[in-house]
Amino acid sequence: MNRKWFHLWNIGRLRSKALDALALGRTMLLLAIGSLVFFILLGTGGMAGERLDNSPLPSMKGLAASLSGGLFKELLGMEVPHLPKSKEPSALSGGNVTSFVFQLLTSVNPGDPKSLLSREVPGMAADDAVLLRKGSGGVEGAPVDYHPGADEPAEATPAPTSGGSAGAQETPLPENSDAPAPSSAPAQDSGSADTELKRIMIYHSHPREAYNPLLSAKSDNPSSADPSKNVMMVGSYITQRLEKRGIGTLHSTVDYATRVADYNWNFSYKYSRVTVKAAMSENEGMSELIDIHRDSQRHDKTTTVIGGKSYAQVYFILGRSNKDWKKNEEFANKIHQLLEKRYPGVSRGIWGKSSGKGNNGEYNQSMSPNSVLIEVGGIDSTEAELKATSDILADAIADLYWSSHKAEKANTEGGTATAPAAQ
Repeated sequence: MNRKWFHLWNIGRLRSKALDALALGRTMLLLAIGSLVFFILLGTGGMAGERLDNSPLPSMKGLAASLSGGLFKELLGMEVPHLPKSKEPSALSGGNVTSFVFQLLTSVNPGDPKSLLSREVPGMAADDAVLLRKGSGGVEGAPVDYHPGADEPAEATPAPTSGGSAGAQETPLPENSDAPAPSSAPAQDSGSADTELKRIMIYHSHPREAYNPLLSAKSDNPSSADPSKNVMMVGSYITQRLEKRGIGTLHSTVDYATRVADYNWNFSYKYSRVTVKAAMSENEGMSELIDIHRDSQRHDKTTTVIGGKSYAQVYFILGRSNKDWKKNEEFANKIHQLLEKRYPGVSRGIWGKSSGKGNNGEYNQSMSPNSVLIEVGGIDSTEAELKATSDILADAIADLYWSSHKAEKANTEGGTATAPAAQ
């Protein structure tokens, strides 16, 4: 009898274990199936996201770009005792490491509270700037766009004060028109035959971006139709410098809020595209298109001092929706590298931006591989700072121009092209 109960007890025990194993197996199977479905959906969503995201920077999502070159040097220094020590603060500081690890695990940048919401609010991260090339002027802050609270009212535009071919396209531009506008006024000859051919165009998609010191104001969003108080002044300085260097330069001083019927700020790049298209159709040799803006950050984030002289810093901006962005990046990088070599601290680097409020995703850069948007200074930059930066920026552009056109000019004239020296 005891043996019978013993066998029954063993059978019951084995049955209980078998049921437990089956339950555990079923649970594991459900978890495996659920994980498989999750990763399939995740992969499908990722593939769909890649197709929908026309960004040409899939491997440059900000985190990788934020790694300091000093970090790798310090890591090497741990193994190579005689590697020269950098005078810069350690990239392996507690704050840097903590910030990097936190961003790696959460995709949230502790220095940018907006990144916490941008993953949850559709469209909030659409215009996030992505660092492509670092500038010695610092990368702790991305460029900040100019966003007027409402469409800017039309105002009477004072007479332009720019050099070169100022006043280009001074007639109204239809909002939806791609037709060329009337011819621009001829530029004054600076003594070089080359200035008769317009090779470079300086223009402004946001011409009313202004500077507080020029307005004697303290605004977070200074705006003005006066070309002596907004980015047109910077364009004038650059144009005059390029003309002195013997390069024909066209400067557009169109104030779209005044010239365009039913003006809408959100169509800014649509308006400027018409201007650029018309200028290119009238100037066959025009190859370089530079859209001058200003940043919307304060003075401490847009200024540097070199040799006791204060300079407005610059950002180079590329449109991430432009399929040929690499050619534009190559052009921008040549200017950037010249500034880095001659005036380290002036450039805040090259940044890629996608479509957002008030732009077309490519900043009209598909019109020429030698096209770039450059932000010069911030809302608090002084005239002296803007003039100083305009001169060195124009010299970099001029040197690049003469270098790239030397062979062309030599073939045309049967001799060696000589670039006029900066005055």
